[in-house]
Amino acid sequence: MFLGYLTVILGEDMSSKPEDLLVEEKPLDIPSLKNIAEALQEGLSKNFVNVEVSVEDCPDLTKAPFLLAEKGLGGSPTIVEVGRVPYLMPLVNRSKIYDFKDMNLLTGVDPAFIIGAGAGPFLHATVNCELIANVVVKDNQLSIQKTQIAKLKDESKGNEFVAEKLPDSESTYALMGNLFVSKGETGQVVKVKVSKRKGKSDFVSAARDSLVGGFPGKSIGVGGVFLTTNSKVKLHIMPDFSKTALETEDQINSWLRFYEMNPPLVSVGTFVTNDPGLNLRLIHFHTFSEHGHAGHYHYDLDPDNVEYLAYFNLGAKVVRIDRPLEESKLGHN
Repeated sequence: MFLGYLTVILGEDMSSKPEDLLVEEKPLDIPSLKNIAEALQEGLSKNFVNVEVSVEDCPDLTKAPFLLAEKGLGGSPTIVEVGRVPYLMPLVNRSKIYDFKDMNLLTGVDPAFIIGAGAGPFLHATVNCELIANVVVKDNQLSIQKTQIAKLKDESKGNEFVAEKLPDSESTYALMGNLFVSKGETGQVVKVKVSKRKGKSDFVSAARDSLVGGFPGKSIGVGGVFLTTNSKVKLHIMPDFSKTALETEDQINSWLRFYEMNPPLVSVGTFVTNDPGLNLRLIHFHTFSEHGHAGHYHYDLDPDNVEYLAYFNLGAKVVRIDRPLEESKLGHN
């Protein structure tokens, strides 16, 4: 369903105004959680030695080890994609600044518990940075802010990075975001526990492949959180914006900074089985921790010992915000 252009009156700030953003919405396929669990059990067993998938009441995700801003993943579950890679590369579009406080209006979810991956508020950070969204917005105001960003300290002095929580008053992000939005209500979710990877796929890709195979042709959106233990994880952090055009995957990989980061690590984000015609990014998860490690999730580095514990829910719809007129296949990994 095409929602068109929203019109509201907001105070002056640097972020894109909702009335200037193209917003598109489509329903997603919603199999039963039981059937989702069965497909994950079968599919993940091809990639991991030990696999346990069940449908259970969501635990309190505000508690360790997850430390999310709300307890659950229920209540108007929505897959949201904002912006996209063309706003970052070949060269950055610095006008693409968004505000979490607009999410109630843009999605129709209020309160909105928002988790996921994106690009952080470069005006606040003073440089380009990774966003690990973990925030609650109610009545168009920040209610709980636990979002982290990861950035390089000083590119001129090497690849040392820092992860830090955003101030309680900071509500902006930039360029792109793949977000799972819900009211944060408790309820049933899919619990996934796997260990000892035997295949080549990372955890999220293996989960997505399981649902692609189990539900051919269906557009299913999944969001949630997973914990990685007993293995280092390959992550990347973006440096500051490139001054030269990034036009190939090789150029992008030379620009990014890659790290082996220590567990335990918590990752939040979304994946989609099939794009329902909105040119969606199919997988995007970002990672944070209590020990200062954070970034964009790629894969675990100790397959014999790695363990994953995940809680997922299905999106009932997808909301596409500010889709670029020109699409790019670059930088999706």
